Parts: sequence; structure tokens; C-alpha cells
Amino acid sequence: MTLDDLIYKPGLLQGQRILVTGGGSGLGRVMAEALLLLGADVYICGRRLAVVEQTAGELMQAHGGRVVPLACDIRDDAAIHALIDTIWADGGALTGLINNAAGNFVSRTEDLSSRAFDAIANTVFRGSFCMTLACGKRWLAEGRKASVLSILTTWVWNGSPYTVPSAMSKAGLNAMTQSLAVEWGGRGIRFNAIAPGLFPTEGMSARLNPGGGEHIAEGNPMGRNGRMPELANLAAFLMSSGSEYLTGQTIAIDGAQYQATGGNFAHMASWTDDDWTAARQNIQSRTAEDKRLRSA
Repeated sequence: MTLDDLIYKPGLLQGQRILVTGGGSGLGRVMAEALLLLGADVYICGRRLAVVEQTAGELMQAHGGRVVPLACDIRDDAAIHALIDTIWADGGALTGLINNAAGNFVSRTEDLSSRAFDAIANTVFRGSFCMTLACGKRWLAEGRKASVLSILTTWVWNGSPYTVPSAMSKAGLNAMTQSLAVEWGGRGIRFNAIAPGLFPTEGMSARLNPGGGEHIAEGNPMGRNGRMPELANLAAFLMSSGSEYLTGQTIAIDGAQYQATGGNFAHMASWTDDDWTAARQNIQSRTAEDKRLRSA
């Protein structure tokens, strides 16, 4: 990505200090790069320190500026507070938080265990709330303005079969966005969310399109998937001072997929037992590889 991909003037976010959870890869990396290009100091965190360190190095080599990589498992309250202590000690308060860290995979709900549910909910729902609360308490105590952006899905409006833990968790963050926009709005803290359509990334496709092949948004009125700079431009706008009167909103960016098809996984109702067995095996292989990399 370059400044030519962004619709805003250089320096739009100069002086801002923004944390992107799950910022080492996928959509988190895309948004971190856009924030950096627009002048922000960017902090990225993830469970695998090597991944965020590599991303930070690559982004600074390409664009200059400052990206600080930090390890944090947002399922762990102590890790969250240690992370926030480190950031506040490194130049002062954050001005923004992007709740992007997530996990998801397709499965028939009757095949899930409570542990599988927790694997999603403890990151997407509980982890994002605890990160927001840890930052929010400091902002309120210090009397600071700030902006929180959460990455959701269009399933927050209509649910999604075969991704029930994610649908439940993202819906909870949608409720948080609306609730805290009212509760903390008069104290200078804004809350918004983005509900992306299909912006294919390697990790997402492996778990949501486990059959392999190109991951395409079938039935999309625009006939294509999303382009990364389109998402980055929306995120930059919502984090900028130019959108200070915008709060409590979840904005879909999906080419009208939600209106046309519901935007969820209802089409998987036609899958056979063999299809689900193959999908489960593919997802388990990817998860095992991720665990190997984390322990390497």
C-alpha cells in the first residue's frame, strides 16, 4: 500500500497513538499500514511476538515512521494490563484502539464443544471488551478524548449459521459499541465499528473456506471481493478528528452483499457429512500448524 491508495492528505493522523490488536497479519496489518502512512505512531499486538516484530520491521522499512510490536494474548487480563502499562510508559496515552483480534472457523453447531466456543468468545467478545475497558478506565481518569473502532461482521444484524460463536461474540461487540457511545460520549470517547464483507486473507480463508480454491463472495451485487485500501480508508476516517460527531455506528463495507444474500454462511446447509468431515480435517491441520509456529 502507498499514499496513492489512500484518499486522505499525508499527516492526517500525525500525533495520534493507536493500538491495533491482531495487527501482525490480515486486516490488522492493512489498517496498521494505513495509520502509519498517515502519520500515526502505531502499536500492534498479537500472540506471536515474531509475527508482529516481522510486520513492524517490514512496515517501517517500507514507509518509515514508528510501529511498536508487542506480544499479548488478549484472553489474559494480566497480559492486557501489562501491555497497556508498557504503552502508556512509552510516550503517554493512546488516542485510539482498534479491536481487530479475532478467531473463527466454520462448523455445524452440534459438532462444537464448550472449549471450541471459548476459543472464539474469549478472544472476540471477552478479550475485546477487557482491552476496551483497560484503555477506557485510563482515558476517563485522565480526562482524555479517544476513539475505539471494532471490526465486526454483517452477521451482527442477522446471525450466521455454522459460525455461531463468532456471530454471538461479534453481536456482543456491536452492543458494546452502541452502549458505550452513549455512556462515554459526553466524556470524549467515541465508539464505532466496521462490518467488512469478504476481504480475503490467508488465515480467514483457511478456516472459513476450508474446501480450498479462491474465496469469492458469491452473489455479490458488485461481482467482486473487497480491496484492502477500501477498508483502510474507512478505518482511517473513523479514527480521524474529522469524524468526531460520528459515534455509535456500525458501517458495512461489503458491496451490498448483506442486502442481497444475508452475507452469512446459510449456503452451507447443502453440505454433506463428508463435506463437514473434510472441512474439519483441513481446519485442524491449519490450527496445528499455527500452534507449531507459536511454539517455535
